[in-house]
Amino acid sequence: MQRFLWICLGGATGSGLRYLVSGWVLRLAGDSFPFGTLSVNLLGSFLLGGLMHVGLSTEALSPTLRIAAATGLLGSFTTYSTFSYETMRLLQEGAWGQATLNVALTVAACLAASYAGFLLARWLVG
Repeated sequence: MQRFLWICLGGATGSGLRYLVSGWVLRLAGDSFPFGTLSVNLLGSFLLGGLMHVGLSTEALSPTLRIAAATGLLGSFTTYSTFSYETMRLLQEGAWGQATLNVALTVAACLAASYAGFLLARWLVG
């Protein structure tokens, strides 16, 4: 039950951070492209790559903290459902190029960000 509560707390924190970060990026970059969603997915992928390396290869994080951060915090911070909806809306509006770019950037860049987070964590903690 305690692990469940930590995951819930992480989820509440992650969704609040997603709102703040995405809104900040939208104010900077504008709303002509879903930059806010892309940015949180990139950052979340980077952080999850690093977190999982540290959590699984060292004793620096307890299993409860790792799952609360990965499932709760970063699970609610990243936004696959929002990504899907925004891509669908672009398609409905006939913006096929932007929709394709959104899918390509999200998939390729988030994979790269996850690997970069893993590499940074491996470099930092071994």
